[in-house]
Amino acid sequence: MSILRPGDEKFHYSDGSHRWIPPDSDYDQEVWDEQVRQHKHGHLRNVHPKVRIQRLV
Repeated sequence: MSILRPGDEKFHYSDGSHRWIPPDSDYDQEVWDEQVRQHKHGHLRNVHPKVRIQRLV
């Protein structure tokens, strides 16, 4: 499960799904797409935290 942070609301609809259409019709779609991709990547970082792997010799 991911964590919603303050400011994440603009990337989500009320049902929690991601908003792929910018809230403002004058907003550049390509810029919005990249912002949503980065936002979704942030969710993945929260779901899969970095784990230190130790080699056994």
